[in-house]
Amino acid sequence: MAAELTVPQLSAKHRPTLDQALATIRSRAYWSPHPEHPKAYGETAPADGLAAFEALRGTRLDLGQPGTDGWTGAETSPYGVELGVEYPHVDPEVLLPAMRAGMGAWRDAGPETRALVCIEILARISARTHEFAHAVMHTSGQAFMMAFQAGGPHAQDRGLEAVAYAYEEQTRVPGQADWSKPQGKKDPLELGKTFTAVPRGISLMIGCNTFPTWNGYPGIFASLATGNPVLVKPHPRAVLPLALTVQVAREVLADAGFDPNLVALAVERPGEGIAKELAVRPEIKVIDYTGSTEFGEWLETNARQAQVYTEKAGVNTVVLDSTDNYKGMLSNLAFSLSLYSGQMCTTPQNLLIPRDGIETDAGHKSYDEVVADLAGAVGGLLGDDARANALLGALVNPDVKARLEAAAGLGEVALASREVAHPDFPGAVVRTPVMVKLDSAKPDDSAPYLSEQFGPVSFAVAVDSTQGALDLLRRTVREKGAMTVGAYTTSADTERAIEEVCLEESAQLSLNLTGGVYVNQTAAFSDFHGSGGNPAANAALCDGAFVSNRFRVVEVRRQG
Repeated sequence: MAAELTVPQLSAKHRPTLDQALATIRSRAYWSPHPEHPKAYGETAPADGLAAFEALRGTRLDLGQPGTDGWTGAETSPYGVELGVEYPHVDPEVLLPAMRAGMGAWRDAGPETRALVCIEILARISARTHEFAHAVMHTSGQAFMMAFQAGGPHAQDRGLEAVAYAYEEQTRVPGQADWSKPQGKKDPLELGKTFTAVPRGISLMIGCNTFPTWNGYPGIFASLATGNPVLVKPHPRAVLPLALTVQVAREVLADAGFDPNLVALAVERPGEGIAKELAVRPEIKVIDYTGSTEFGEWLETNARQAQVYTEKAGVNTVVLDSTDNYKGMLSNLAFSLSLYSGQMCTTPQNLLIPRDGIETDAGHKSYDEVVADLAGAVGGLLGDDARANALLGALVNPDVKARLEAAAGLGEVALASREVAHPDFPGAVVRTPVMVKLDSAKPDDSAPYLSEQFGPVSFAVAVDSTQGALDLLRRTVREKGAMTVGAYTTSADTERAIEEVCLEESAQLSLNLTGGVYVNQTAAFSDFHGSGGNPAANAALCDGAFVSNRFRVVEVRRQG
């Protein structure tokens, strides 16, 4: 097919971005080509983005995919808004062969061209960030600013990061080499050799409800950049952001002269559950999944023909030993517990506090005082309804609401949840966090803090000592996994002991955060999201291991 975008055009436009991304994954410095501030996109961008989103409601999003055998879609915004968008329902017997048809040309294009096409896809998505922000907001329940940043530039950064790692790994081996082995007085043995990065096959990305783009883009772009076609299977409550992503990707692939069916969308009818069926098909060679431990483990066990990357549930823990900034610690933790109603895989759940209290710059604080002061900090942060709505967003689904309500019966409530009215969306379900006091004296397997309570639920767990906290931290990370660990201490020895636990159990650690960086936030190109070394996830976003098994190097030797 004729290419409207040539390789020289793509190179002139995007090679500097690729080079900077490659440099930054090595330096781990701060960098982002995608602006975080809404005003950076132009004076009319906010209104244009909202208008584009509103124009999508009640429409049929026709992607021109082969194998479309009907239409489906039943998304309702957590803010109470009916989206009414219909999406193509596909017959995999028709779609999957069509997706494979373009693999040869995409493989032969090579790592650099694939990377440049991927960056063009991200650039076009970036230009529509305001539209995507509304799509993320009304499928995930994130407040607008978080949907804008996490669902827009931060997600795009994670996608670009995956492209950079993919390019780096594929180009470790040269494309060709002349090989000559001396044979003494005889003529040397000589061969010409070529090395080609060969994709595994079709990649299946199974999306999540809470962060459809942020969690989806690493897998999508890691697979596409390594030559694999990508089938996107969104969460049934969060289809629109990923459907728009597929739409843009197909447009760019066609413009660059490649088969648009290299990227396709698979949306399920209500209750259909197509992820299990697709996951075990022989054509599917790579799977990316974010969601429950139960289904993640099912994929790891049953999708034997595929390389499976999972991010599942974990129990995130903060150890409170001592601090030289008590007010800053409380403020930082209050924000971390409140952001997006705790509906982040990185939100702290267990706050381990010695029952004899902790030393602070404000004097000794008993366990009860620490808990009361932290509850007060959360209450103060969310006391104004406008600010509460901006931080909390809406509860993403009824399961989170049920879990929140049940938490009050698990122990003494230190901070009760309250309902917050949303002035713009009366149908939104907005709740402040609940904090429950528990004791670790008898940590049997049924203790609530030994399992993830996804949502705005935290436990102030009394422990015998800091050593008791470290023992419990080690147990929860080893048995249940953790995406994040936080700790506060003024002791160098305690800091080393906490670090040793996290190194041994492969958990990402944040120490003494009291300012504007929070334990539940990570920055692309610098921070690793998850480690792949504990039960919470078998992969990290993003490192070489996340991309290197998506392709193989095939060698051809020629004599003469």
